[in-house]
Amino acid sequence: MNIGKVAVIGAGVMGAGIAAQISNAGVPVYLLDIVPEAATNRHVIAESAINRLLKADPPALMAPKNAALIKPGNLEDNLDWLSDADWVIEVIIENPKAKQALYQKLASVCRKDALISSNTSTLPLALLTRGFDEDFCSRFMITHFFNPPRYMRLLELVTSTATRPELVEAVDRFADTRLGKSCVLCKDTPGFIGNRIGIYWLQTGLLEAIAMGLSVEEADAVISAPFGIPKTGIFGLLDLVGLDLIPAILGVMKQALKYDDAFQPICYTPDLVQHMIADGYTGRKGKGGFYRLNDHGPLPKGEGEQGRRDFQSSRSGATKIKESIDLLTRCYKASTKPRLACLDTVKQGGLRALLACDDKTALYAWRVWSSTLVYAAGLVPEISDDITAVDEAMKMGYNWAHGPFALIDQIGVDYFTARLRAENRPIPPLLQAGKPLYQAQAGQPYYLDTAGAYRPLQRRPGIRLLSDYKLQAAAVLDNASASLWDIGDGVACLEFHSKMNTLDMDSMALIQQSIAKAQTEFAALVIYNEGDNFSAGANLGLLMSAIHRQAWHEVAGLITQGQQTYQALKYAPFPVVGAPAGLALGGGCEILLHCDAIQAHAELYVGLVETGVGLVPGWGGCKEYLRRCLEQPKRFGGPIPPLSKAFETIGTAKVSRSAAEAQSLLFLAKSDGITMNRNRLLMDAKTRALALCQDYAAPTPYAYALPGKTARIACSIALQGMRLIGKATPYDVVVTDRLADVLSGGACDITQPLSEQDILDLEREAFVQLTQQPGTLARLEHMLKTGKPLRN
Repeated sequence: MNIGKVAVIGAGVMGAGIAAQISNAGVPVYLLDIVPEAATNRHVIAESAINRLLKADPPALMAPKNAALIKPGNLEDNLDWLSDADWVIEVIIENPKAKQALYQKLASVCRKDALISSNTSTLPLALLTRGFDEDFCSRFMITHFFNPPRYMRLLELVTSTATRPELVEAVDRFADTRLGKSCVLCKDTPGFIGNRIGIYWLQTGLLEAIAMGLSVEEADAVISAPFGIPKTGIFGLLDLVGLDLIPAILGVMKQALKYDDAFQPICYTPDLVQHMIADGYTGRKGKGGFYRLNDHGPLPKGEGEQGRRDFQSSRSGATKIKESIDLLTRCYKASTKPRLACLDTVKQGGLRALLACDDKTALYAWRVWSSTLVYAAGLVPEISDDITAVDEAMKMGYNWAHGPFALIDQIGVDYFTARLRAENRPIPPLLQAGKPLYQAQAGQPYYLDTAGAYRPLQRRPGIRLLSDYKLQAAAVLDNASASLWDIGDGVACLEFHSKMNTLDMDSMALIQQSIAKAQTEFAALVIYNEGDNFSAGANLGLLMSAIHRQAWHEVAGLITQGQQTYQALKYAPFPVVGAPAGLALGGGCEILLHCDAIQAHAELYVGLVETGVGLVPGWGGCKEYLRRCLEQPKRFGGPIPPLSKAFETIGTAKVSRSAAEAQSLLFLAKSDGITMNRNRLLMDAKTRALALCQDYAAPTPYAYALPGKTARIACSIALQGMRLIGKATPYDVVVTDRLADVLSGGACDITQPLSEQDILDLEREAFVQLTQQPGTLARLEHMLKTGKPLRN
C-alpha cells in the first residue's frame, strides 16, 4: 500500500500541524472540522487553521506554497471526501465517546484498505476500539505525533493483534521517508513511552526543586546541558507546554496507572502551580510561568485583576526584563545565570563526577535522574520489548541527546547500582547483573535484552550513521577540529567536530589533507556530521585576536587560506557532496556553495550572515552566490537584476528557515536533494556522491561579466534611501557599500569579464578593510557573547 492522500480530522493546533507536515512532504491532505453554530462560512475552523499556519513562528510550513496542498472542509458536508484518502488521522478532543462516534462515521465512508488512526496521547487503543467489529479493528491504530509535528521527530505507533501488518508497514514507511519521523512501536500502556517517562521526569524535577529550595535557574542549569537536555531544562519546558495542562495530564495518568506504579505518589499538582494557574501564569502562552518577561514590574500582593491591569498599563513602555519565580516565596525576581561548581567537574570526570559532588544542586540532579532512570528501567518490557525503542523515543520526543539507558551507561552501571544499594533503593531487574546496556562487538553496536543477552542493534534499510562507521575503524585523518572517515564503496566522509562545528585553521588543514588523501584513495567525498548543526561558520575568536593586535596581515592570511582551501575543494578531481543539517552559516554556507552537489536535511537554516557582524563573506561566498544568481535561467536580462538579488540576500544576511526555502533563496540548486529523515541523510548523500562519480569532471572556471561603477552607484543610492527612512544604520551603509563594491566587480568594465580569483581578491580586500573599522570588534564580541548581531 502506498499513501498518496491523507485526511486529518480536527483542525486544532495539533491537527493543523500534522496537516502542515504532510503538505511539507508534498502530499495532498484534507483538513476537516465541525461547523460552528450559526457559522456563515461552514469551513471557517479549517480555513482559520490554515491561515494561522501561514503566520506561525516558528513556521509549521516549510514553504508557504505548501498550504495549497491542504484542502479545508467540514464534517457535515465533506465526509465523503474521505473515500479517496489512504490514511485518515483523528485529532479531536480526548473524549472516548466523541472519538467513537466519529469512528462510526469513518467506518461507513473510508475505503476498506484505508488506515484509520488516532493521535491520542492518553487513551488506550483497547478503549478506543471497544465495541467495533473485527474489520474496523484490523485497520485501526494509534499514531501519536509530538508537538510541533514539523520539528519533533518522534511518531509513536500503537497497534493491536488485529491490526493488519501491511497497513502498519505502509504508515511506518511513509512517516519515516516522507514525514521524517523516527517511528517507535509502543505497547498499549498509559502515556506510551515518551510521555510515560517524560512526564515522570518533569514532575520529579518540579517537586524535588520545590522540596530542596533550589532556584529554577539552578535546577535547569544542572539538569540540562551536562545530561544532553535542551537548555529549557525542567521549568523552561513546563512553561513551553503550559502550566494549565499539568492538572489534566496528571489526572489522566493517575487514573490510568496501576495503584502501585511509582508515578502514583508524585501524581499531584503542587500548591505553587495551582496558585500560578489561578493568577494567569500559565507559561509562555499566558503572562509567563516559572520564567517571564516583565515589562510592568512586580505585581502588588492582594490586588485584584483590575489593579493588576492598571499596574501593567502604567508600565507598558518599560524595558522587558527576564524574571523567574522563587519557588518558596512565589515572588518574581530578575533571572540570573547561576555559577555552579559541580558543572566544572563534568569535563574531567563526566556525569559520575558531577553526581558525586557534595552540594545541593548535584544532589538534586542525582535525585531527579536516579528516580527517572530507575523508573524507565523498570518499565521494560511493560512499555516496549527493548531498551533501544525507549532511548529513541526520549531522544526524538523530548530532544534528549541520550536516552535513559545510554545515560545509565555514561554514569556507569556499577556506580549507579552501588549508590542505589547504599540508599536501600530497589534495583530494576535489567540492571541487577551490572552489565553495560550497550557495547560494541566486532565493530557493530549491540544492546542488552531483558534476558541479559546482547543483541545486534539493527538499522532500518537505507540508514547508516557515522557513529556506526566509527566503531569499525579509526579515522583516516583527524585533528582537534575535523576528521576524515572511510564510509565504504570508495567514499570518504569529512566531519567537523569543533564547538558548534565552527571552522578554524585546523579545519582548513584537514580539508586540504582530505583532498590530497581522496585523490589517491577515494572516489568521492561527503561533508557531513551528526552534530545539531552543520557549521555555525568561522571561529570568530581567531579573527578577534588578530584585530586586537591590529595584525592585518594575519587577517588577510586567514582569508587567503580559506579561499585557497575552498577553491581546492571545488576543483578537486572527484565529486564533493555537502550534507548539511541545522545551521550552515557564514563559512559553513560558503563551503556548501563550493560543493558539486548538496543533499540537505529538510531542516536546513543556511545563509551568508557576515554583514550581521560588520563584515562581508570572504571565503568565496560572494563569488559563488553571485554566480548562482547570474546563472538563473528565468531571470530578467542584464547583470543588474542578479547583482541586486545577491546584494539583497547577502546584505540583509538572509537565512533560510527550511531546505525548501534555501532553494528559493538559491543557496541550494534545483538539482540538489532534500532528505526528510535526518537519519537517512548520510546514506542519501553517499548515494548522490557515487552517482556523480560516473564520468566526473571538475567544473569549468566561471567568467563574471559585471557592470562595475554603474551598479555600485545604484546600490549606494538604494542604501542612502534605506538610511534616510531608518532601515539601515550608518554602519550598515559602510558594510554594504563594501559589499556592493565586491558584487559589482569594483572598477571593472562589463566588456572585460573578471575571473574567480579577481572576485576573491575583491572579497579579501573588502574583508580586511572592514576589520579595521572601529565598530567591527564590538560587533564580533557582541555576537560571541549573545549569539545575536549588534544593530546600531
